[in-house]
Amino acid sequence: MCIKNENLQKIENMKNITRKIIIGILAGIVSGLFSTGGGMIVVPALIYLLNMEDKKARGTSIFCILPMVITSGFFYYKSNYIDWNISILCAIGGMIGGYIGAKVLKKIPVQYLKIAFTIFLIYASYKMIFQ
Repeated sequence: MCIKNENLQKIENMKNITRKIIIGILAGIVSGLFSTGGGMIVVPALIYLLNMEDKKARGTSIFCILPMVITSGFFYYKSNYIDWNISILCAIGGMIGGYIGAKVLKKIPVQYLKIAFTIFLIYASYKMIFQ
């Protein structure tokens, strides 16, 4: 009985690892194709597929996205798709905004974050389709 439970636990652990890797692969593909950073995939996947608490999912997503962005960025660089003047200034603004966002995250109720994220996705989708 103990061996059977141990085997079931190993199988469940492998399923969890596989789910996490698949989430990363999908986020990486989205990051590479659409230059989104993958957060639009990672955050909902962590929340709804892995049952992670919302704010922890956002923090985990930021950490997951860094290697994806570095990898995609390298290939965009090799293809000469980077405007360095714009990207450096936006990166400076992004670091400041990231700091502010991380501090404000602690103070915003989860429900407001979900509403804001949904509105952002709808707006971005609308702009992509109709512009």
